[in-house]
Amino acid sequence: MNLIIDIGNSSCKAALFDGTTLLQIHKGSNRRIEILDRWCAEYSIDRAIISSVIELTDEIVAQLQALPCSCVRFSTSMPLPVKLLYKTPETLGVDRLAAVIGAQAEAPGKDILVIDAGSAITYDFLDAQGNYHGGNIAPGLAMRLRALHEHTGKLPLVKADGDTPALGYNTETAIRSGVIRGIRYEIDGYIAELRDKYPSVLIFLTGGDEKSLIYNVKNCIFADEFLVLKGLNRILINNDTI
Repeated sequence: MNLIIDIGNSSCKAALFDGTTLLQIHKGSNRRIEILDRWCAEYSIDRAIISSVIELTDEIVAQLQALPCSCVRFSTSMPLPVKLLYKTPETLGVDRLAAVIGAQAEAPGKDILVIDAGSAITYDFLDAQGNYHGGNIAPGLAMRLRALHEHTGKLPLVKADGDTPALGYNTETAIRSGVIRGIRYEIDGYIAELRDKYPSVLIFLTGGDEKSLIYNVKNCIFADEFLVLKGLNRILINNDTI
């Protein structure tokens, strides 16, 4: 059984895989992995991998040390099924790379754009030959809503859920539509630009805001909330020595 852990800026996702089959999924705090004790009691965990974009808390470090197997920390220096063309791989977010590898496992030999809509929205491109070209980083949905409130004198903090008309009819809908429709146009623009050069590029949408955006993105072909976890599991499977 493979234990896969992905710690992000705002939460932690953990999963159990039997080979490539996803058996269990847990989402919770990025300060402590609440499910670990129960999983260790119920399942035989043979291998584990963790990806984190933040420093691990002392409590999580202690939890990992108590696992029945060693837990490898994913890094760009590990053997990978893709070739990195990124000029500073040591600064590349490991969650971005894991998502690309997860998408490649779902669609091998294809040009792929992975859009990860979380605290930030990242855009990462992998060509059909397995070359990772890099990508871009933009503010996420909650960050954009919060920025409009915090960096202006009178604009309120608006929730993402609600009406998004073509033209806002009050301040709340003007902010929500501006942010959500702006993200939609941003995504559509990236897709259109890539398709000029790579007409058959496949689009994968993942991340915490994936569900709230999927209905607004006409060009999205695949939506998979667990793409990072699947990528990490593939890395673990492909590296027998770790």
